[in-house]
Amino acid sequence: MLRPKNQYKAKSNFFHGSFIKFVLAIIAICSFSLAFNYDYISSILLGKFHPIPDKKCLQQFYKDTPPYLIKESLTKHTYPLCFNGFNVMYSGVAKTPLWVAESLTPQRLSKSAPREDNFHEELRIPSNHRSTISDYRGSGHIRWRVAPNADMSNEEAKSDSFSLANIIPVANLDVLTNLEYVIRGIVIRNKVDLYVVSGPIFSSRKLKTIGKGVIIPNAVFKAIYIPKTGTIGAYYIPNNDSSDVKIVSVCFLEELLNINLFPQLTEEQKRNTYNLPLSSKDLNLNKEIEYSYWDAESQCEISVSDKDIDMLQNRFRFE
Repeated sequence: MLRPKNQYKAKSNFFHGSFIKFVLAIIAICSFSLAFNYDYISSILLGKFHPIPDKKCLQQFYKDTPPYLIKESLTKHTYPLCFNGFNVMYSGVAKTPLWVAESLTPQRLSKSAPREDNFHEELRIPSNHRSTISDYRGSGHIRWRVAPNADMSNEEAKSDSFSLANIIPVANLDVLTNLEYVIRGIVIRNKVDLYVVSGPIFSSRKLKTIGKGVIIPNAVFKAIYIPKTGTIGAYYIPNNDSSDVKIVSVCFLEELLNINLFPQLTEEQKRNTYNLPLSSKDLNLNKEIEYSYWDAESQCEISVSDKDIDMLQNRFRFE
């Protein structure tokens, strides 16, 4: 028969051993659960510790989906930036945006606010990748606000449009200003929502620069899509002193840019091309924009996986 002291020690050892078994059982259960619920648990942790996409920011994209850079070299030193009224994918290599996206609605364009010219550096971009006022001074090129000031409905948005992250050096501002007016006219006169993605085209082998490395594009583009009517197409504008403007398919642009401009649209949709208006005379309240042709030659960019879209969306947040 055990003496009381030894009896206490035996009970202590029993409970100690039971506790260890209990802990090990809990660990086993947790490991089992983790193995079979990894995706669910990961999504919780990512939502808690990593940024989630900003809904207000994503509204500037068709179906909340940003244009996607397909060519890996384009992604070097890129900065996704949310502004009031537009979003930018800025390149620290070109020191210009690669694309600028806006969602235009009749309601938005019916509002106005005072304009105050305020070109300024974008402080969210590191100084070595940032374009500056001095880069444009005496360059012979005009600072084109890719998301136009006239599209902005409040003072904050108008001020944001003067960020140098929204600027590209161009040779002929009049042609671009006219197209901006025409695109607003489509929205207002036809009472439709319109998504527009604009930016530079760097398709020449030899590209010139101004200032400390701001690359001058050889052309610029404005691609539009109207969900209500399916109207789609793009303006291709050479960056020179001519008034030439070509209407091309979105696939034509994607082949030049290596960017999927509207990842939520099918290749079939992006090959369709409409006779987009080129001037105020072409805008007709009682006439729809007519279909032009189906582009069978251009190479549309590859589709983007849901995972890659999610990762890109998560990078767009107001700061």
